[in-house]
Amino acid sequence: MKKLLLLIMSILFFNVAMTQNNAIKITNLNTNKEKVIKENKRIKLKTSDGRKIKGRFKIENTSTISIDDVQLNLIDIEELKRNPLLTAILTTGFFIYVGTITAGVAVLVGILVDSTAFWLVLPAAGLIYAGITSPNINKNHKINKGWKFEII
Repeated sequence: MKKLLLLIMSILFFNVAMTQNNAIKITNLNTNKEKVIKENKRIKLKTSDGRKIKGRFKIENTSTISIDDVQLNLIDIEELKRNPLLTAILTTGFFIYVGTITAGVAVLVGILVDSTAFWLVLPAAGLIYAGITSPNINKNHKINKGWKFEII
């Protein structure tokens, strides 16, 4: 029984040790900083022809990735940044929440106290719009700033 358990544990350990996770390595050519984004993570990128694509990426081969069944060569990517789901949810929720509260306070103060408080609806609308467009506060890695993308 001990031999069987040892055999199963060694096979599982060997399987985990030998599997290789694919990822995109982002290297700054000026400072030699490296960042690694593992496969199936959410990214946001801009291509050389101006398309903006965001979603989970999969690595097809050594020079091609796909996002939502759209295949892209690494040489076509101009900008790339991580787009974590938690950050997207928190920033979107924060801006929409603050915008809604500001609009509600503006309406209440405008009705009950002074009508010039209705002007607060304008920044509230801006906050709600910023929340809907889902801002990404992560660092952007651009080709023209010295960053190079490769698949490892």
